Amino acid sequence: MQKIDWKRKLTSRKFWAALAGFVSGLVAAFGGSEATATQITGLIMAGASVVAYILGEGWTDAAGTAGQDADGGRG
Repeated sequence: MQKIDWKRKLTSRKFWAALAGFVSGLVAAFGGSEATATQITGLIMAGASVVAYILGEGWTDAAGTAGQDADGGRG
């Protein structure tokens, strides 16, 4: 069994769209209104944008510092 790459998974738009669809389907199945399902889907997608931005910025920062030596200069 392969290890799940959570960083990649959490930045995937397909993952967040699937999760939002699943949760909104559950809301509808358990008697929630369409408006509630729409609000929850919007919240999930907004949260996904924030998570993807934070991870992306972290990767960019890490890549920028990977090529620096101890005194902060380039390799």
